[in-house]
Amino acid sequence: MNQIDLEGRVVVITGGARGIGYAVAQRALRSGAAVSLWDIDGERLARSKKELDELGSVSAVTVELTSEASVDAAVAATLAEHGAIHVLINCAGITGGNGTTWELEPDVWRRVIDVNLIGPYLTCRAIVPVMLKQNYGRIVNIASVAGKEGNPNASHYSASKAGLIGLTKSLGKELATKNILVNAVTPAAAKTEIFDSMSQQHIDYMLSKIPMNRFLLPEEAASMILWLASEDCAFSTGSVFDLSGGRA
Repeated sequence: MNQIDLEGRVVVITGGARGIGYAVAQRALRSGAAVSLWDIDGERLARSKKELDELGSVSAVTVELTSEASVDAAVAATLAEHGAIHVLINCAGITGGNGTTWELEPDVWRRVIDVNLIGPYLTCRAIVPVMLKQNYGRIVNIASVAGKEGNPNASHYSASKAGLIGLTKSLGKELATKNILVNAVTPAAAKTEIFDSMSQQHIDYMLSKIPMNRFLLPEEAASMILWLASEDCAFSTGSVFDLSGGRA
């Protein structure tokens, strides 16, 4: 495994208690960073923090990412604990289950947009000013290949991730001269607990679209995400990096 230098950096990871976010936290700690895990599931968050403590400096904040007040409080708590925020990884996301566009309930559709798109907007809105004061920052948004192609029976999820790609490109251009780089990755499906909210038919569909004929491993995602979060990534911003096993 190649070494990514994050020595002295403070990395905020939303959805850090499980899945890709947890794998990113493991790799970040092994790369010398301090990590602040943000998640809505306080019980799982405490368990994950305990597991990660042996790898380095870890804090944990229970946060509702769709609430401006909750996000602002999480920023304050992280700064009080670590003194800085150098990197933001927006991993938190939900699928909202599966169904045709006309069958999905409006409140389900809105919740997916709120968590997957409004949440990253609020975290960026709260953390970018901190990065501007430092004259340094890296933001990585976890979008999806569904945001490029649109998955049937997942219009809410696909639309939220397409919006996140658009947010990444706009914010990257706004910050291009500020030494704050903003990029996105577009994974194909990774076999994590998020599969529990999907139908088997949809899981089979996603696998059938991947030329490598397997799902993404969370640690594979962490490798690309944390390179984008490092100083080695110096001339890419507003960009979208494929993690789809050849699908895109």
